[in-house]
Amino acid sequence: MPEEKKIITRFAPSPTGFLHIGGGRTALFNWLFARHHGGTFLLRIEDTDRERSTDEAIAAIFEGMRWLGLDWDEEPVFQFSRQQRHIEVVQQLLAQGHAYYCYASKEELDEMREKAKAEGRPWRYDGRWRDRDPSEAPDGVKPVVRFRSPDEGETLVRDHVMGEVRFPNDQLDDLIILRSDGSPTYNLSVVVDDHDMGITHVIRGDDHLTNAGRQSQIYQAMGWDVPEFAHVPMILGPDGAKLSKRHGALGVDAYRDMGYLPEAMRNYLARLGWSHGDDEIFSTEQAIEWFGLDTVGRSPARFDFAKLESLNGHYIRQADDARLAEDMLALMHRLEGWEIDETFREKVAQVMPAAKERAKTLLELADAASFLRVKRPLSLDEKASKLLDDGARSLLGKLHGRLSDNDVWETASVEATVRSFAEEEDLKLGKVAQPLRAAVTGTTVSPPIFDVLATLGREEALGRIKDQAA
Repeated sequence: MPEEKKIITRFAPSPTGFLHIGGGRTALFNWLFARHHGGTFLLRIEDTDRERSTDEAIAAIFEGMRWLGLDWDEEPVFQFSRQQRHIEVVQQLLAQGHAYYCYASKEELDEMREKAKAEGRPWRYDGRWRDRDPSEAPDGVKPVVRFRSPDEGETLVRDHVMGEVRFPNDQLDDLIILRSDGSPTYNLSVVVDDHDMGITHVIRGDDHLTNAGRQSQIYQAMGWDVPEFAHVPMILGPDGAKLSKRHGALGVDAYRDMGYLPEAMRNYLARLGWSHGDDEIFSTEQAIEWFGLDTVGRSPARFDFAKLESLNGHYIRQADDARLAEDMLALMHRLEGWEIDETFREKVAQVMPAAKERAKTLLELADAASFLRVKRPLSLDEKASKLLDDGARSLLGKLHGRLSDNDVWETASVEATVRSFAEEEDLKLGKVAQPLRAAVTGTTVSPPIFDVLATLGREEALGRIKDQAA
């Protein structure tokens, strides 16, 4: 039996901005497919648009990929650096009669467009230079090189997601493969790079489906194996329209900064267009084990922000407390400039078990832990200030005396003292706990109050209560 070909996939973004969330999903599908088959996952930066490609955007793509946990197996390929190789292939196509110089002027092309528009049909180049001798070329016109597309029959693309897609060849006009300035075009460069990199499966957005027909023709003209294709439907917003800024964040980096965990994003993005039965929550290891192109859907997926937030909350509750504390502190240091010493780090880790039960993002964890950062005397927010009326302050004065007698300052012992005090005062626990929360955090929302008191420590907690007591 012939040896099975090793699977090689690639993610090939253009570095003209952030790593789009749709690009993140495309990268994930390629990565999962390669990992499932024990294959290779490669990264190619398609930086041929020199005006719009920036080093910052390249760095953002690398950072976004690393944050998502999508590691690539070899050094990234930069498409622009391979331009001479692309031109070499154009010369081969010319020599073999699969391409030709086209000297059509801008005015001629405009005329073709206008005629097509008047006749109500799509514009296509009419092939006027397919069989003309370059000696007939007009003066002063720099030619482009066009691929000589077959003008009869059809081009068949067997797609893992879309099925068999047939393109009548007379609908695919002669594609420009080399511009008049000598630079190769996208469809030519992609084919050469995918061939040279040994790509076996091209998994990408369905906006490239027509390109698959054009690219297949170039592969065949060069006598190269055509890779297998899988064109994945786009991601829509919750309202069914194309995902855009008005729906919310578009870049992977924005979700990182909103406090989502990478494992939650991997899980959520995997479920956008791919499924494994009814499983909604699964580990990355399970996704690798289960992933296949046969269960990628043909219909566009809708981005559901509420579902992502709920899923992230699940992963936060499952996460290791020390790791959560580190991730949250690193995020807040980067976003807000939080200063972090070892004592603060330890206290944040201490409050994590209580804080993470309600939090859905790292930013909510930061809010829950922010009581540890404030300095005495606390500045009260509006609700806390209203809650601490004269009666509440008087109550805090009595409670301060009772808590001062606590030699053991742990969650259970502090809770027992506060509950006993509430009973003696003939008050429901909430009537004591809420003013106490306002006094020690400056707000009316926090992790469970007894965890807050224990984490603050005896001296700090009693000091904050005394500051607000009458």
